[in-house]
Amino acid sequence: MNRLISLHENLMRRLALLAPVVLPTLARLVFAAVLARYFWNSAATKLAGPLTPTDGAYIQIFPRLVEELGYDFDRLGSFHWLVAVLGAWAEFALPALIVLGLATRIAALGMIIFVLVQSLTDVLGHGIMLDAWFDTASDGLIADQRAMWVFLLTVPILLGAGPLSLDRVLRRMTGS
Repeated sequence: MNRLISLHENLMRRLALLAPVVLPTLARLVFAAVLARYFWNSAATKLAGPLTPTDGAYIQIFPRLVEELGYDFDRLGSFHWLVAVLGAWAEFALPALIVLGLATRIAALGMIIFVLVQSLTDVLGHGIMLDAWFDTASDGLIADQRAMWVFLLTVPILLGAGPLSLDRVLRRMTGS
């Protein structure tokens, strides 16, 4: 029995040594496969040009305000323009940084903040139900799915980008 326990402990110790290599790399791969194109497609609907938000951007980001203004987009101010442009560019840039493994920790933190703001906008602005945790359904759009997204993005925040990343290349080039 001691031999079996020892074998188990040795195996688990070796697997634990792989975690800093496998987990961040796998998290970035899963993000690339599942979420990157979702965010890039969403960003593409928000810009008509590099600094020109679409009407849809304002509707997606400020749904209640746009409705109150009777869909008169000229009544929106520079703050709304700035939020729409920066939000769209964040949807392009942050996923790209995560996939490339460049400035990964800060990009993942930025994505978590983005997802939280997106979720609040969906619930408060668009009236999407928050759903509930610990129920029998695992397909809730906000509570269930977005919690998984945030968990996935937490891995590179805690462990970095992993060995297959531009962060690692830059660290080796600078000797730090």
